[in-house]
Formats: sequence, C-alpha cells, structure tokens
Amino acid sequence: MAAELARRWDLPRARKKFAGLITDGRIMSAGVGGPRVAVLLPQTYMNDAGRSVGPARGALQADLDRVLVVHDEIDLPFGEIRARLGGGLAGHNGLKSLRRELGSPDFARVRIGVGRPDSTDPDIVAGYVLGRWRQDKNDVADLVQRAADVAERIVLGETQL
Repeated sequence: MAAELARRWDLPRARKKFAGLITDGRIMSAGVGGPRVAVLLPQTYMNDAGRSVGPARGALQADLDRVLVVHDEIDLPFGEIRARLGGGLAGHNGLKSLRRELGSPDFARVRIGVGRPDSTDPDIVAGYVLGRWRQDKNDVADLVQRAADVAERIVLGETQL
C-alpha cells in the first residue's frame, strides 16, 4: 500500500528512518504546488507501529488531523474498504500502539477488510492476521489499488471523513 501511494505520487526512493521506510514530497499529480505528503511504512511489528509513526509525526510537525493510517480489519469481509475518523480500537494492538504514541485515537483510518477466521481462539486469530493471505494474488492486487484510491481521495481532500 505504501509503495503504491509512493509510486502514484512519484515520490523519491524511501529511506530508513523512524524505525521504518519513509519518503516524502509533493503530490505532483495534483498539479504544481500540490500537497506535501510523507508515506511511512513502519518496519516494526504491527503491534508496535506507534513506535515508528509517533516520532515521524513529531519530526514532521504534522497535526493529528494530517495523519492517515491504513490497516487491516478482521471485522470487515475480505475486500471491503471503509474510511473513518477516529473510533474504537476493536482489540487491534497496532491501533492501541498508535493511540498510545499519538496521544489520541482521533486519527483518520482506511480500514481494509481481511475477514475473520472461523475460530475465536486468540492464537488462531493471530496466526490468521499475521500469516500470508490465502486469496488470489489478483484479488489482493485489486484490493491494494482500491484502498490506495480511497487513501488518495482523502489526502487530496476529495473525500471528507
């Protein structure tokens, strides 16, 4: 997802910083003087993503309303995408980490449905979320494109949350 947004916006090659890979620049597809953006791919465990996002936000002096988090969501069927501002954490440890580091749960989110396993056993759920997707590669590629479309509309101000 991060790579797709960086490609679309013709951002420079990502560099290692903030316990992640980050690239930044202006979205030239929005015209001359398009909005300045940074795309960060944390290289931490997802459950510890705040350790990457918090320092990056601080260094970039980005207000919380300029933070957009894209994450998996087991409470949505595979392929469903929803965007919202703030909300609950639904037991998502990565979101808990982000709330802790950002000081609030009120950041914008693009939630990508990955579905839920048939079991409620925490070990099986964790294995499902952290394991490889079993869906067709074309379905996953389409999902990334559609999620990037949603994120791009939010960043460009074409969609309000």
